[in-house]
Amino acid sequence: MTLDNLARIGKLKAHAADEREIGRLLESAARALKDASVATLSSDSRLELAYRALMQAALAAILANGYRPSTSEPGHHQLLIQMLPKTIGIAPGRVQVLEAYRKARNHSDYRGVPVSDAVARDCAEDARLLLADVRGWIEARRTKPPKPPRSAS
Repeated sequence: MTLDNLARIGKLKAHAADEREIGRLLESAARALKDASVATLSSDSRLELAYRALMQAALAAILANGYRPSTSEPGHHQLLIQMLPKTIGIAPGRVQVLEAYRKARNHSDYRGVPVSDAVARDCAEDARLLLADVRGWIEARRTKPPKPPRSAS
């Protein structure tokens, strides 16, 4: 499914983000990753911070494509992850890994299931990679003329 199709069915909304808005998200993701490396925090807290960085990077990617998720629709976190191959071209296999972190975070948040140190550490590393990929994708497009915002009509 394309980003345009998701907008047509109400999962995405057209959004003309400027560089400042996207930059703030990327910087916030970097701060969350720094905090996720604090060894004295619980693994649950470190996963939460790493997951926040992952979501902020994925959100920056979709904003840079002229859209934002419809947060009134359930599953917008899942949508942000699943659209990464469309937004910045990551390999679909990476989506499965990122999805596993989303599920681990949900089990921790909503069921109290403890998170292992390995999961928290791996999520932080994958979030760092994603953040670098999003920054690289955005930087590569700065030399191209900006795309006009798309309408959801």
